[in-house]
Amino acid sequence: MLYLSQLLGAPVEDVHGVRLGKLIDVLATAQVGQSEPAYPTALLVEGEAEQPWRVPLQDIERYDHAVYLNIPQEQLIFSPPSPTDQEVSLAHDVLDKQVIDIERKKAVRVDDVCLSDDWQILGIDNSTFGLVRRLAPAWLLGARSQQTPATLIPWENVELIEPSRPEEAGEKTTPTLPRLSSGQLAEMHPADIAEIVHRLTPGQGARLIEGLDDETAADTMEEIDTDRQRHILENIQPDRAADILDAMDPDEAADLLAQLPEERAQELLGLMTPEESEEVQELLEYEADTAGGMMTTDYIALNQTRSVAEALEAVRANILENDVRIAYVYCVADETQDECHVLGVLSLWDLLIATPTQTLAELMETDVIAVQPDTDAQEVAEIMAKYNLLAVPVVSEEGILEGVVTVDDALDVLLPPDRRRKPTRMY
Repeated sequence: MLYLSQLLGAPVEDVHGVRLGKLIDVLATAQVGQSEPAYPTALLVEGEAEQPWRVPLQDIERYDHAVYLNIPQEQLIFSPPSPTDQEVSLAHDVLDKQVIDIERKKAVRVDDVCLSDDWQILGIDNSTFGLVRRLAPAWLLGARSQQTPATLIPWENVELIEPSRPEEAGEKTTPTLPRLSSGQLAEMHPADIAEIVHRLTPGQGARLIEGLDDETAADTMEEIDTDRQRHILENIQPDRAADILDAMDPDEAADLLAQLPEERAQELLGLMTPEESEEVQELLEYEADTAGGMMTTDYIALNQTRSVAEALEAVRANILENDVRIAYVYCVADETQDECHVLGVLSLWDLLIATPTQTLAELMETDVIAVQPDTDAQEVAEIMAKYNLLAVPVVSEEGILEGVVTVDDALDVLLPPDRRRKPTRMY
């Protein structure tokens, strides 16, 4: 068993026994989290005159308290002291850094990196003994210093979250995206990713979100607390922030933008797609503690003349194309119009059990429970609870459908302020 902490600083000798310098880093492919066995791409050796050499894995003979090469010094290749874009530095990007343990869905600190005798990267050690191993001399620990740790986190279960280059130099740098090559993090539930973000530093959390795909990032942002949401949007690239906002539900995006300084919010609105930006700006005009401030403009409105089969196909298309997932279909006279009066409502359950050839007009409930945009948020929640609704339409005084309030947002109103998912708007 080899440990990175013991390898770093180890002497390096060439095939003739000439002392070349010391080992300063182990480089590996940036594709962390792959199921195939992972091996270092090269070792970095610092010579006596501090010149760096890059030693490929095939040029290493063995390790026995020193690294022995199978080539002479003349064949060594000078190398920049930093890894390429396709590599990760185990010394700078992994050791003593936080990584994500995909299996346990949590962020952990790396106390050591474990390699096999043939240099396969086995995983990371975040045990107490890992720290002891680094502090105590090997002779004191004896054979235990070479044992596989019981808490070894396999390399294929690791996702990196630190930037690929250290930022301790003091200069302002653009955040580097984390390497999410395996896609395992993106496959986790957004609530689990959000919990990981809460356990990271604000900068790490911002970089993690920035590296996710748009949909996953949007879903995760909706699970993150207010202060962290604000920090993320303020510290990732504006174009990237706009992409994430585009993927969010309009009401969630509006609540999030309302936490930012107005100048930053306007900048991001200008970078969003025109359609999404317009919807969000309309929602920002309403007071936060009203139905208008709670509603989303993502709903499904269909002509009352449509058949059940057509309605189900439209629902399917809305889910696939626009990710609109709502419990009711609202019936109108002309769905192509921007302003429609609500004529009736059907639940998805009603549609599923109805005859495919029936029209929505035959099935819809015409006594529609609705609220107006200025209805108090508490009253909206009480109405939904009274009538056991999963969503309630928001209509103007003229009866025009403006949006819907969903049950999750209504429940938010009933929770204590410190338990609410929705933040309090700044404006």
